[in-house]
Amino acid sequence: MSLSFSFAFSFYFFLFLLLFLGVASASGFDPAELRSLLEFKKGIKDDPLNKVLPVWDPDARPDPSSWTGVTRDPNSGFVVSINLDRLNLAGDLKFNTLTPLKNLQNLSLSGNDFTGRVAPALGYITSLQHLDLSGNKFIGPIPGRITDLYGLNYLNLSGNKFEGGLPGGFRNLQQLKVLDLHNNALRGDLGELLSELRNVEHVDLSYNEFYGGLSVPLENVSSLANTVRFMNLSHNQLNGGFLKEETIGLFKNLQVLDLGDNSITGQLPSFGSLPGLRVLRLGKNQLFGPVPVELLEGFVPLEELDLSLNGFTGSIRLINSTTLKVLNLSSNQLSGDLPSSIRSCEKVDLSRNMISGDISVMQNWEASLIYLDLSSNNLSGSLPNLSHFEDLDVFILSNNFLVGTLPSLLDTCPRLSVIELSSNQFSGPIPGSFFASKTVKNLNLSGNHLTGPIPLQGSRVNELLVMSSYPQMEYLDLSANSLTGGLPSEIGNIAALKLLNLADNKLSGELPSELSKLSYLEYLDLSRNNFKGKIPDKLSTSLNVFNVSYNDLSGSIPENLRGFPRSSFSPGNSLLVFPKGMPTMGSAQDQAPDHVRHHGSKGNTKVAIIVASVVAAVMIAFVLLAYHRAQHKEFHGRSGFSDTTTGGDAKLGRLSRPSIFKFHSNVQAPQTSLSFSNDHLLTSNSRSLSGQQEFVAEIVEHGAPERVTTSSASVIPNLLDDEPATSGRKSSPGSPLPSSPRFIEASEQPVILDVYSPDRLAGELFFLDTSLTFTIEELSRAPAEVLGRGSHGTLYKATLRNGHMLTVKWLRVGLVKHKKEFAKEVKKIGSVRHPNFVPVRAYYWGPREQERLLLADYIQCDSLALHLYETTPRRYSPLSFSQRLKVAVEVAQCLLFLHDRGMPHGNLKPTNILLADPDYHACLTDYCLHRLMTPAGIAEQILNLGALGYRAPELATASKPVPSFKADVYAFGVILMELLTRRSAGDIISGQSGAVDLTDWVRLCDQEGRGMDCIDRDIASGEEHTKAMDDVLAISLRCILPVNERPNIRQVYDDLRSISL
Repeated sequence: MSLSFSFAFSFYFFLFLLLFLGVASASGFDPAELRSLLEFKKGIKDDPLNKVLPVWDPDARPDPSSWTGVTRDPNSGFVVSINLDRLNLAGDLKFNTLTPLKNLQNLSLSGNDFTGRVAPALGYITSLQHLDLSGNKFIGPIPGRITDLYGLNYLNLSGNKFEGGLPGGFRNLQQLKVLDLHNNALRGDLGELLSELRNVEHVDLSYNEFYGGLSVPLENVSSLANTVRFMNLSHNQLNGGFLKEETIGLFKNLQVLDLGDNSITGQLPSFGSLPGLRVLRLGKNQLFGPVPVELLEGFVPLEELDLSLNGFTGSIRLINSTTLKVLNLSSNQLSGDLPSSIRSCEKVDLSRNMISGDISVMQNWEASLIYLDLSSNNLSGSLPNLSHFEDLDVFILSNNFLVGTLPSLLDTCPRLSVIELSSNQFSGPIPGSFFASKTVKNLNLSGNHLTGPIPLQGSRVNELLVMSSYPQMEYLDLSANSLTGGLPSEIGNIAALKLLNLADNKLSGELPSELSKLSYLEYLDLSRNNFKGKIPDKLSTSLNVFNVSYNDLSGSIPENLRGFPRSSFSPGNSLLVFPKGMPTMGSAQDQAPDHVRHHGSKGNTKVAIIVASVVAAVMIAFVLLAYHRAQHKEFHGRSGFSDTTTGGDAKLGRLSRPSIFKFHSNVQAPQTSLSFSNDHLLTSNSRSLSGQQEFVAEIVEHGAPERVTTSSASVIPNLLDDEPATSGRKSSPGSPLPSSPRFIEASEQPVILDVYSPDRLAGELFFLDTSLTFTIEELSRAPAEVLGRGSHGTLYKATLRNGHMLTVKWLRVGLVKHKKEFAKEVKKIGSVRHPNFVPVRAYYWGPREQERLLLADYIQCDSLALHLYETTPRRYSPLSFSQRLKVAVEVAQCLLFLHDRGMPHGNLKPTNILLADPDYHACLTDYCLHRLMTPAGIAEQILNLGALGYRAPELATASKPVPSFKADVYAFGVILMELLTRRSAGDIISGQSGAVDLTDWVRLCDQEGRGMDCIDRDIASGEEHTKAMDDVLAISLRCILPVNERPNIRQVYDDLRSISL
């Protein structure tokens, strides 16, 4: 019975096999290829469009040529193409299953979600001519056998996660025309790869980690140069000089060259030998020198030229090219007047340079411009007639020195959608046509001298802005002007508004209830006006920024606004009724400055530690007091700790302390008094380490224009010529650097001085940000305390009468540039805004050399140095590894923000990194101040960095050292090591090889395979983040490589951001 059953089963299986083979034969299809396709199908796990899994079914569709993406040769019947592009497929493919397809010429799987590694077996399909795996999530190295595909003419592996070096043997691919590997994590020497490419026409290696220079021998690139038309090497780690003139002359067929976002240095050669060059992108490098004339005057048929974010100098006289459509020369150091002629450009960006002269030159331009950005220059004059720019869409002139009344731009340029005229000196009324436009989406007129009402009434706003067929205004900024009248109810008809900023004007009346119609509103600032009445109910639920402080509003706070901080409503608005749970306006706590509340709980814990310092300070104070009284002077010194007042009482006593800037013009100066110096304010009780120890500076993106306040009174007094005592810094025994932040202990006792000014000076106070205004007299009477001294001068905290706290940097004598250069550079420092930089508010320029001050916001927080190196008793828990990594990523992001704008920080160290709020958001301070300094001042700053351990080696050997991008990266690498080790850069560490500094010690530990030995024990106790710590350690070591091997900050930021915990 069983034998009969077995025989029957075998018989029927044989018949089925014959039938199947017969069907395959009848359709002319190879059964081996059918099995290959079905095996390949098993790797597809997700098919949301049902294009493959249900279709690739031999039972339902016996002929595979009817399967999605499968193509057979009509003569031979073999599969020649598999094209599954953009079907949202996912899975882990087994490429070895395709090796039976001996005639497969095209394999295209782009735009899916495939993962896993690409098997070397793919190299056995030698018939392949077109291979496209782009836009997936393939990982691992590119298999070496891919270079055995001798017939390949198209290779696209872009948009994946391939990593490591490229395989050798690309010279074997003689038929290759297109090589696209962009957007991976591939590494390798670019020169070696270029020398292997033979007949390629399209090369895209952008967004990888290729390194090396472009100075390759002629014979190594001659084969590639003869054929290549498109070459994109942008966003890599290329360094060294640009292509030599004799080398670039070989690229006769080149049409597109993109080398942007690398670290290429040097001057550009002549491009006159490239008759077909259409696109040249070299932005975000370190190129310098003049812009080659042939690029602008038509000798090369360029259509797009991007040289932004470099260091080009000189002037641009003519742009006579008849082919050039896009020109970007922003963020360089170009000077001179605007070009007298622009022939054919559609987009021109000359922003963030030093171009000066009259704006009226624009009248001579023949180009039909669509986009024009001339912001952050030194342009002057009034706006000319723009009637020949009828196609203009984006018009940006912010942060210049333009004057006059605003013309009705929409009459001559009816297609404008973006109008940015902020931070100039325009005056007069706002043209009503701005609000009657069908096209304007972004209107920024902030920081001018505009007057009159907001012209919404009678401007056809009801007729036009409610029409859904027209794009509606989304961003309206009229802040920091002198606008009067009320806020028209028609504001509610601009329904698409996301930002409304009317702060710092003279607007009055009640707030219209129509504000609640702005349902998309995310940013609303009505502060510093004279509004009264109630705050409208039911304002947008999308609001994330809200400010109505410094008004006369009353009534209760609407319920949906009670989540905003108290600073959104006060100071000002004394009649506002705060609900339970919110502090009332008259509370004692509210009247006390923030630093009183912040430090009040710390006093008792510090008494035992600093009692010796207090005793010494009191003795010095009494000696000085007796001496000055004998000389009929008034010198008052008070410590927050004394025999009668300690802790919170002593802190509250600061509220009545005298001002360090207090002056008495009617008091005769002593005959023995010398000219004052900021060093005279350093005393034994000056706080040695604070979040504000170094100057806080920010670049403000749309900064307001400088407004000048003059005074006949001196803002800063002369001091007696007594020698200052030593500062309060302490170092542990054996410390090689007394100022090393590891050994600094923060004293809580400010020094309070009441001093005199015997002279009456006509100094000037220049505001860089009009959101805060005060007079010289207010500043001079502000209670203040010494915070410390840095390489640029002495730092104070001053509290204005309205409670706003400032840091005042009194710059040292002989370190700053002349007034004109100083004003230009400080304006650049204040020209960009970012939440992770502390804003520079103003500067004071006195008639004497000693009177140079910078003013910035005071941030109540401590520096990274204090968090890392605070000695007992500790106020903070040790930073966790995740917190340290977060700080590193944010600091790298800040540096990237600066470097993208062509501005190195120049003074990066832990004391200039503040950790704000409970989440420890990093805020950079003291940035870019070298731009204000003389060569002697810059040299001293760099010398100070060297003493602390943050100076790059190339700066130590330079005859005239200047801060650079790569020097910032070096300092950041040292800070990464400090974050990992909790050792200071200034520490000398003893070991088997003798005493070494931090960088040498970390490097030595890594070379000996014991990198984890140098990790801080507070974060190295578990195995949780060992891999991530290794990654950060490796990044820090790359940051301190020699300058030509050192990565740029974008690469460092991307590497840090990719670390997962």
